[in-house]
Amino acid sequence: MDPRNLKTGQDLAAVLHAAGPAEELADELETFGQFIGSWRIDWYGSATAQEPDAVGELHFGWVLGGRAVQDVWTVPGPGQPGAGVPPRAFHGSTLRFYDRRLGAWRSTWIEPINGRVRRFIGRPAGQEIELVSLDGDPLLRWRFTDIQPDSFWWVGEYSTDETRTWQVEERMRCTRTS
Repeated sequence: MDPRNLKTGQDLAAVLHAAGPAEELADELETFGQFIGSWRIDWYGSATAQEPDAVGELHFGWVLGGRAVQDVWTVPGPGQPGAGVPPRAFHGSTLRFYDRRLGAWRSTWIEPINGRVRRFIGRPAGQEIELVSLDGDPLLRWRFTDIQPDSFWWVGEYSTDETRTWQVEERMRCTRTS
């Protein structure tokens, strides 16, 4: 490539974000592409909570030439009590891409408030999407359930017995805002 053809003066957002999915991967990318947009999060910090413990926001977008989906989760949301205060608050991002060789999604969660980084492998599982992380302790499973055009549940689970059983750690009800 001729260096004279390189674009200069672009900011990170301009080179990171994409208008839509890469055409050659559009079908595979729809697994997470269906979530593109902004969402309200009602966060339930336990398996038994009946009322949300916090309210936050979630944003999904196309990135890296439309070959990946990135999201940003903020709980509690900006201006809410406890925002940015560990250990209950989180403000992180997941970068996800479909790996054709693996036939699954590779996904990495980065969350600086609590110093967490986790890698997941994700696949559709019936009417849900399941992401499993076996690279830390405890083992984690994150599920997108009851997926509708304008809402879904996200369920965070952990296993202490090598995935024989899973315990719900937290739940989030997500409702589309745009």
